[in-house]
Amino acid sequence: MIIDWLLEPLQYSFVTRALLAAMIVGIVCPVIGVYIVLRGMAFLGDALAHIILPGVVIAYLLGWPLALGALIMGIVAAVGIGALTERQVLKEDTAIGVILAGLFALGVALLSATGNYAVDLTHFLFGNLLGVTAADLWITFLLALFVLLTIALFFKEFMVISFDQMLAITLRLPERFLRYLLLILIAVTIVISLQVVGIALMLAMLVTPAAAASLITRRLRSMMIWAAGIGVFSGVTGVYISFYLDIASGPAVVLVATAVFILTFLLAPHRGIVWQRA
Repeated sequence: MIIDWLLEPLQYSFVTRALLAAMIVGIVCPVIGVYIVLRGMAFLGDALAHIILPGVVIAYLLGWPLALGALIMGIVAAVGIGALTERQVLKEDTAIGVILAGLFALGVALLSATGNYAVDLTHFLFGNLLGVTAADLWITFLLALFVLLTIALFFKEFMVISFDQMLAITLRLPERFLRYLLLILIAVTIVISLQVVGIALMLAMLVTPAAAASLITRRLRSMMIWAAGIGVFSGVTGVYISFYLDIASGPAVVLVATAVFILTFLLAPHRGIVWQRA
């Protein structure tokens, strides 16, 4: 019975592609999300997720692949935010908030001019996991591979700047370069997730599994493994829930991740609320 329940959706190729995409995103988002949680960059990640909307819409209007427009806008925005916050002309959250509001409004305005405002905006905001094509899957895989290989290559350097800024200065690490590189990796990861959960729910997959993992362990490598495991579980379970309950796939994935976080918050050894009270 359970086997039939698990195997039935796999008869459809679009579900198989959705599961593979959900697993890829479920790994790469939480892994980069660990750095977002440790460095307190959640608002910055949310801003980047929304700022790419104009790039997506422009690519749509020009007939380009949506991922290309999102990637270009994401990298430009990441570098721009990095430069603006580095100079500290305004407080970081104020500067990011102004850029976020302006560019997201520009994206919505451009989207409203396409003549199919409601349908397209829903697609951009909440993703279309069950609509992932073979080409989308390959793009997702290659970009995710780039992000994960870069993290593996700079693992120690990212760990130092995330936990101890003074040590990074003492070791003469290229802190500015590493910061910009991390911003670019976040932007690329957001592009990877666009098709799966959409812009509006992007932050949840970046932060929620990583936040849950941070309640389980404090070791960076273990935190990434736990976060990726939670992300994959959320992605796969969300696809099955979407298939059987006929609900939107992106929100289903995020709701599963949120449920896992709540359980972890309550039951995590040593840090969970129930554990502490017991």
